[in-house]
Amino acid sequence: MKKKELTFLTVALILGAILGGLVGEIMGTFLPDGAVKILCTESFDIGFEPFAVKLYAINFTLGLLLKINFVSVICVLLVIAYYKWWYI
Repeated sequence: MKKKELTFLTVALILGAILGGLVGEIMGTFLPDGAVKILCTESFDIGFEPFAVKLYAINFTLGLLLKINFVSVICVLLVIAYYKWWYI
């Protein structure tokens, strides 16, 4: 795999996850209460909360939190299928 293809795949996976999460949240606002709304809007968090190191003149904060819902997983799988279809 070339470096250009790997960069494209990484960016595409990240954008797929972000857009999938956004689409899931938007769909959840328009859906009536029920199982599909829960499936689209419920997410689980992976990562750690931000922590801060406060020195006299410098504040340093570090944190990483990934919110994953069903639609973002579907979008990532679609990106992988698209990549395999066109690039492999």
